Amino acid sequence: MQKTLRSRVSFDGTGLHSGCAVRITVSPASANYGIWFRRTDVDTADNLVAARWNQVERTPLCTRLVNDAGVTVSTVEHIMAALAGCGIQNALVELDGPEVPILDGSSAQFVSAFLAAGVVEQAEPAQVLRVLRRVEVTDGEARAVLQPSDIFEIAFDISFSDEAIGTQSKTMSLANGAFVRELCDSRTFCRQADVDKMRAAGLALGGNYRNAVVVDGPRVLSPGGFRHTDEAVRHKMLDALGDLALAGAPLLARYTGDKSGHSLTNTLLRALFADPANYAVETCTPQLAALLPGANLHAADMRLVA
Repeated sequence: MQKTLRSRVSFDGTGLHSGCAVRITVSPASANYGIWFRRTDVDTADNLVAARWNQVERTPLCTRLVNDAGVTVSTVEHIMAALAGCGIQNALVELDGPEVPILDGSSAQFVSAFLAAGVVEQAEPAQVLRVLRRVEVTDGEARAVLQPSDIFEIAFDISFSDEAIGTQSKTMSLANGAFVRELCDSRTFCRQADVDKMRAAGLALGGNYRNAVVVDGPRVLSPGGFRHTDEAVRHKMLDALGDLALAGAPLLARYTGDKSGHSLTNTLLRALFADPANYAVETCTPQLAALLPGANLHAADMRLVA
């Protein structure tokens, strides 16, 4: 069945790129509503923005949504990953600024609040998107693939010259609360040299060593270092889940990312939906539901991210 929150939750924070203070409230929504963002600071135009793949405005550093009136919501990937990872299909996300707050750079605070509020089933059956044919897109050395699978799983490979990150690979099924336990606390990361370039370009104005893991060659500059030895690739998997959640329904597929990012994952979704023979929409049976993110979450999972 479809799911939503039992009660609304709010967060206060700062936009990673804008540096602007923002308050965000996530409220329950009726069945078949989907995920929508509302810019409460906009009253001169349509302020509702759908969380859908075809509303994405291509940007290299985050996922930005835009509606027909030109109203945007940036850096949606972490909250979208949290919603998908908790199995929430229906919610209204209201914010009083142009960017979702970065919080600690991961999805953990979103997940913890969602689980504390409670996730409830609704009276309507959920839908799943089953990938039927392999779809692949590339951009230089980067590659992203969706291929048929009876479960939803993500495989990711990254390679950085900075020794603190190096080459990392990870593959995992996202069933049975795996996102909550294994991925949701993994933070965004960057190189100090890239931070300097972004700041010079007027970006990353809200970034600091507490909401991102910053590395410089072999050194980890953020206090406390990594939460996981492979936190970098785990965060790339978190991002991929959030970007794939813009498909509008949970996927039954294997996603493979090799040095891919937000823009390429959106290109992959556009390629998937370009041909109806690539996928099928199915009613989610209890057996299928058990294979999706958000299934079988327990109080112990919440304690891990509290």
